[in-house]
Amino acid sequence: MRRPPGVVALPADFRAFHQLAEEAVDHAFEQLAVSWPTVLAQPTPEAYAWKVVKNRIIDLARRRNRRPVVVDVAAFETYDLRNAVDPIGELETSLLVYEAINDLPDRQRDVIILRYSLGYAATTARILGISPAGVRSTVRHARRRLRQVLGLYEQEGSRDGHRTD
Repeated sequence: MRRPPGVVALPADFRAFHQLAEEAVDHAFEQLAVSWPTVLAQPTPEAYAWKVVKNRIIDLARRRNRRPVVVDVAAFETYDLRNAVDPIGELETSLLVYEAINDLPDRQRDVIILRYSLGYAATTARILGISPAGVRSTVRHARRRLRQVLGLYEQEGSRDGHRTD
């Protein structure tokens, strides 16, 4: 079967990761359903649920002898790749960025994934159970670290984060 022009075939390892992520999310929701009263008793149920999902992905990846990576799926934004002038170049750039994100400390990685990859800018603080100021500070540190790792330099007068949380 021929693909329409500009549509990028997803690599087999991505398809395998996607299947792993779907299984992990299903397992996470099963765990949350079984322990629902415990979830509701948490100070921030969203933060508890986020940890459960992350842990299920890590557990399944380890059982399959794969590196546990929560952010891989974001590197393959098919809509962006379909509309890119250079889809392969976009994919390579995305992979470099998401590898750098994956190497961030847990809190920084979570904030970047939730806020930018998943689009939860307004609710990141609540999901993680931290203050909006904590999110802004974490974003600032994560962006600084990403710029260093990726060899990017901040333009004079630019700011690290926006105050949407």
